Amino acid sequence: MKRSIPSLNALRAFEAAGRHGRMTQAADELNVTHSAVSRQIKHLEQVLGVALFEGPKNAIRLTDAGRTLMPGLTQAFDQIDLSVKLVADAEDKPLDVSCTGTFLMRWLIPRLYRFQAMHPGIEVRLTASASPVDFDRDAFDLAIRGDDGPWPGDAEIVELIPEHVGPVYSPDLEPKGGTELSALPLLHTLTRRSAWPAWCRQSGVALDTESGTEFEHFYFMIEAATAGLGACIAPWPLVADDIRAGRLTAPFGFIDSGKSYVALVRNTKPRRLAIFVDWLKVEAARFQTEAPVLRG
Repeated sequence: MKRSIPSLNALRAFEAAGRHGRMTQAADELNVTHSAVSRQIKHLEQVLGVALFEGPKNAIRLTDAGRTLMPGLTQAFDQIDLSVKLVADAEDKPLDVSCTGTFLMRWLIPRLYRFQAMHPGIEVRLTASASPVDFDRDAFDLAIRGDDGPWPGDAEIVELIPEHVGPVYSPDLEPKGGTELSALPLLHTLTRRSAWPAWCRQSGVALDTESGTEFEHFYFMIEAATAGLGACIAPWPLVADDIRAGRLTAPFGFIDSGKSYVALVRNTKPRRLAIFVDWLKVEAARFQTEAPVLRG
């Protein structure tokens, strides 16, 4: 089927001007002159037979026809941009990694120096996110998440570390005469509000899980526990380093939550991404060997 598509330069000029609301900004983005943008838009209006902008030159507004055309063009150019980025596999192109914030700060970043020492030519660009992964929408090469899905159908799923959870708190809070959790303030996080009730059911410990202080982010809650504000339920990979360093204690050990941390890998795997995935597998295995789970 033959497509009836006007000049791509004209469509780009219109889309940029419509997005910015000013032709001068569109010209700057496209690296052309203001008059070139204006000529392209006039040409497009002649081809389509409709006006796409109205109002004075310094405050242009989209017409009804312009508003109809705009969303489809923006989406199409975004998809073209993403497709080109996926095909371009220059060795010096950054590797974009999305990771949940607390895992990023407390597990990945403390170990990333080893990857950089081994592969100084590969730049890893990190983004903290817990949003659902959509490789058709996002430009990430790899995303690390807890395995509660759903996952993109076209992603390779690499299991990294099984998750075990347990109560942790500062050694300064050790109750006199033994480790009675009922004597400690409980800390919660909005992102996993059921953590204490779930642990109590699995471990057979009775606590008032409705009391305590709630934090917006997981990282804040663990920092509060380290600072001696109370006890929280935390996954082993996120607190293992703190326990070994003596900043946190976990006398009740850790129990299997039934979940895992996984890497979701884009199915178009350039060489630098394959190298990073292999490194992640090695680091995950090293962690489980060097920091075996404290069993409850």
